Amino acid sequence: MEQSTLKLTRKIQLLVDLPTREERKEALDTLYRWQNRSFKAANLIVTHLYVQEMIQEFFYLSEGIKYKLVDEKKDEEGILNRSRINSTYRVISDRFKGEIPTNILGNLNHNLMRTFNKKKPEYWRGERSLMNSRRDIAFPFDMEGVKGLAYDEDKKAFCFRFFSIPLKTYLGKDYSDKRRLLERVITGETKLCASHIQLKEGKTFLLAVFEIEKEKHLLKPEVVAEASLSLEYPIVVKIDKAKLNIGTREEFLYRRLAIQAARKRAQEGASYCKSGNGRKRKTKAVQRFHELEKNYVNSRLHLYSRKLIDFCVKYQAGTLILLNQEDKIGIAKEEEFVLRNWSYYELMTKIKYKAEKAGIELITG
Repeated sequence: MEQSTLKLTRKIQLLVDLPTREERKEALDTLYRWQNRSFKAANLIVTHLYVQEMIQEFFYLSEGIKYKLVDEKKDEEGILNRSRINSTYRVISDRFKGEIPTNILGNLNHNLMRTFNKKKPEYWRGERSLMNSRRDIAFPFDMEGVKGLAYDEDKKAFCFRFFSIPLKTYLGKDYSDKRRLLERVITGETKLCASHIQLKEGKTFLLAVFEIEKEKHLLKPEVVAEASLSLEYPIVVKIDKAKLNIGTREEFLYRRLAIQAARKRAQEGASYCKSGNGRKRKTKAVQRFHELEKNYVNSRLHLYSRKLIDFCVKYQAGTLILLNQEDKIGIAKEEEFVLRNWSYYELMTKIKYKAEKAGIELITG
């Protein structure tokens, strides 16, 4: 049965909600310690899971060795003295108990085991290397770690306690739906699911996962929309006799190339910039154009995918087919210019998300 909800992830900047600098520093030190312990625990979990999974490959062990990965109380051939998921949790909880909330460790263990099981066939075939967590890992938690989420009129922010640490959101110029989603969480209209906290480049982010209802439209599965993605026209869609060209080469590609040219000029001029304060200062203009291109492309692709889905809804198309994509991907991989400037996968991701949200079945051909 098709689910009536879907999950959205939104990146929300957080600030420590404490009055003095010393208190804020202490709270941030705690968060960084939790991140560090999560980084170590994640690598330990994956290592133990891999050894457990591959133990039967250790042919050089004695023939009488048992290697069934179940609790010995439930199966006489079992080699574990507890359940498999509890075995890895026990390893990290014994090592990091008191240094990090067990809620984080439990969610981390669950997430990594689920990911490991998905990739297990590739590990067996030797087609994938073992997962390796980075030091800036986003550590997971469920709603037990969030208390008192509410909007504070004086601070103009959403405030809550993350375990023992008071935090508040910093939305800035929020042109997305973050504020509306948080308001719906407070009123109980939207569910906030297990999420992550990430500390990166001196900033703290909440990777919030919201569970929302899918949009309800009067769609007919027998009405099929045929769409084609290309560099000339980002999207061309046809439903029976109705046809729509979304975007143009001049609008998307030429503007993008202009930003790239400006970035190249900034790179060439960086060597003549005044020295001092290191590489970051000299390449500030280059980084600005890099962000400008990324934001421009992201904005355009959101607009194009939105227009595509709106067109399908207007004509009640319940099925969306993307035509001849495999051939175009092959051509794009052979031509460096097309691969660099098409942004095919980003557009596909946005179309897939919006189609799922609108209840439209997406088929790629």
